[in-house]
Amino acid sequence: MVSFPEEVMDAQFPKAVTPTPLAWTVCTKVSCSGYCFGNKRSYAANVVTSNFTFGTSSSSAQETNCPQVLKTPLSAGNPQRSGYKSWTPQMGHSATSSSAVSAHSPSVIVAVVEGRGLARGEIGMASVDLKCPQIVLSQFADNTTYAKVITKLNILSPLEIIMSNTACVVGNSTKLFTLITENFKNVNFTTIQRKYFNETKGLEYIEQLCIAEFSTVLLEVQSKNNHTLFGVLNYTKTPGGSRRLRSNILEPLVDIETINMRLDCVQELLQDEGLFFGLQSVISKFLDTEQLLSVLVQIPKQDTVNAAESKITNLIYLKHTLELVAPLKNALKNCNTTLLRAYYGSLEDTRFEIILAKIKTVINDDVRYIKGCLNMRTQKCYAVRSNINEFLDIARRTYTEIVDDIAGMISQLADKYNLPLRTSFSSARGFFIQMTTDYTMLPSDQLPSEFIKISKVKNSYSFTSTDLIKMNERCQEALREIYHMTYMVVCKLLSEIYEHIHCLYKLSDSVSMLDMLLSFAHACTLSDYVRPEFTDTLAIKQGWHPILEKISVEKPVANNTYITEGSNFLIITGPNMSGKSTYLKQIALCQVMAQIGSYVPAEYSSFRIAEQIFTRISTDDDIETNSSTFMKEMKEIAYILHNANDKSLILIDELGRGTNTEEGIGICYAVCEYLLSLKAFTLFATHFLELCHIDVLYPNIENMHFEVEHVKNTSRNKEAILYTYKLSKGLTEEKNYGLKAAEVSSLPLSIVSDAKEIATQITRQILQNQRSTPEMERQRAVYHLATRLVQAARNSRLDSDSLRMYLSNLKKKYEEDFSRAEQDSGKTEE
Repeated sequence: MVSFPEEVMDAQFPKAVTPTPLAWTVCTKVSCSGYCFGNKRSYAANVVTSNFTFGTSSSSAQETNCPQVLKTPLSAGNPQRSGYKSWTPQMGHSATSSSAVSAHSPSVIVAVVEGRGLARGEIGMASVDLKCPQIVLSQFADNTTYAKVITKLNILSPLEIIMSNTACVVGNSTKLFTLITENFKNVNFTTIQRKYFNETKGLEYIEQLCIAEFSTVLLEVQSKNNHTLFGVLNYTKTPGGSRRLRSNILEPLVDIETINMRLDCVQELLQDEGLFFGLQSVISKFLDTEQLLSVLVQIPKQDTVNAAESKITNLIYLKHTLELVAPLKNALKNCNTTLLRAYYGSLEDTRFEIILAKIKTVINDDVRYIKGCLNMRTQKCYAVRSNINEFLDIARRTYTEIVDDIAGMISQLADKYNLPLRTSFSSARGFFIQMTTDYTMLPSDQLPSEFIKISKVKNSYSFTSTDLIKMNERCQEALREIYHMTYMVVCKLLSEIYEHIHCLYKLSDSVSMLDMLLSFAHACTLSDYVRPEFTDTLAIKQGWHPILEKISVEKPVANNTYITEGSNFLIITGPNMSGKSTYLKQIALCQVMAQIGSYVPAEYSSFRIAEQIFTRISTDDDIETNSSTFMKEMKEIAYILHNANDKSLILIDELGRGTNTEEGIGICYAVCEYLLSLKAFTLFATHFLELCHIDVLYPNIENMHFEVEHVKNTSRNKEAILYTYKLSKGLTEEKNYGLKAAEVSSLPLSIVSDAKEIATQITRQILQNQRSTPEMERQRAVYHLATRLVQAARNSRLDSDSLRMYLSNLKKKYEEDFSRAEQDSGKTEE
């Protein structure tokens, strides 16, 4: 028996839940709008709660009289697991190439409420996607800028937002309501009477999205700018795959088992070209199945011609989609990995064949999705088989005769005027006449007076005639009759297949996941990415920046990264423009790539699962919250200090630059000491070289720096700095590199000279001569030996001989360090 992973759990078996009053508000809103499968009771029976998480927060639950929410047995951070896993809904706005489904059509209804009193700062959110009968409940802490709320709403791209009426009082509305209305001007807002609901475990995701790459993914995913992580990895072929990739980048996984199953799939796709190209060929033919299901189950308010035409089109799309199930199964037939086998098993559902068989009893076998409005118009007209509706057959014969008459009339006009006329069609104009000619055929550049509504582009003419307009009207009348009678047949057919349609949610989930995995494999073929491992160590050998690789002519400089529990705090120094910020972003991007199941740009990589990624990189002020650069720094670092835990990845770039040097060093020193009490992996880039001496007191600190070279500039007879972008151990030996950069600029030489003298005096006063004692060196040697032994015991995969050699080298390194400390001790005594 195949145990389905998180991605392939059948949506027809939802877990029993008791929604909270706020969740019921959302469900009632959806049911009243006519979006559910039938009535409210049947819709409520299909409601599912699931933790849509990138880690779990530990907010304390308060006792209320509200019903309790029963969670699914497995969520991303739940340590108590049953023998099965829950299907994870993927949220996001849709985009499709099909004419029946509008691009970027929002389909999510969200309810937002803010805590009061002791719960102030807590946000409750319930969201339901109209494409999937599932509800997502979450609660999380947020700061005064409400960055997490705005981020989450951007991810969901809501159709409607529901808020408490007390938050929307005219003239006294809350800051949260004001921010949401400013950021989502085109979204419908509904106010409700405030009710209390039970707290659930919250949502954690990539915190403080101030890295440009992530914020661009969030706000401009659909733009033409591919200088984002989304742009690097997005080789998806379907709208569903694109949405899934987007949501995964913004909310990566934390379950190692699920991540490794994805990596196994990517590895098999890379090793088996037949499987890769076979799957890609089939997946590229799929339409937006989720959006298709959404419009299929909706009952139009009025039976208009457009509604009838849309329903017929969508039934053709459904037939097209179901006919791709067999080729997709055939492509997956010989796969070996667990996840691909599970998807193959999910496609063996007999309901696919049942629905397709019912459709084929009414719809012609050769009717399919074809690009082109005239082609699709023909497919819709002749979709229903003959002899099912006698009046429909008569209307189609009439339509055929009119179309033939139009073609014959245009042919006669071509002979009459000796012009190369041809029949063209557009959805806006209907049938019209088109002609491409040169000056010799129309010397006076005049068409016969019989032709009207003439438009010309270069040597191409488009026009019509009075008789053709009348025949178009007759054609439209016949077409309306065809659509009306076809619509009645289609509605009857759809009512018969509704009971089996749930399996298509499983199909859409399979297609979007396979599309995303193919996209990961495609990205690997364009660069030398490597499969990541998951241990308790962050180790990257010769890793590079994936976005920089895509946009630059030459391959970026690769660097090593090594962080363990024993050396979990890196202080990075180096001159301006030496690569510190780029390096921090590179680590964050690689971490996210690994945790969504993608290969990473490196020769070797090992990651510790990060439950949160905190960044403090931006240096701008915030005019919206009236915050200066320094105040914004303090707010962001305070948020990190309050929420970071032992499993966090923290990236801080040049903290304290918004105030004077002494205060900046003091703040940085205090922040470092606090973060050193955690087991979080921290990378701290700074220009305060005084901070590097903290390694004397804390053995888990490593000093790193970016190297530069000095070259002679013969033209100006001065020394210039050559940036190598190479990361090395130790603190930077460059002194006054800011002054050197200023010297290259247009600052007067006298100003630069005075600045150097003043800086030397200040440095002499501030810098205290902190030296490491021999006893500290001995303790450091013992500490590093112990941490490496623990690490080897946990993660070593070496055979006996290799392990013996490693331990021997470790012993030799310890003896050398200890001997050096003893020698220093002897010198001190002398």
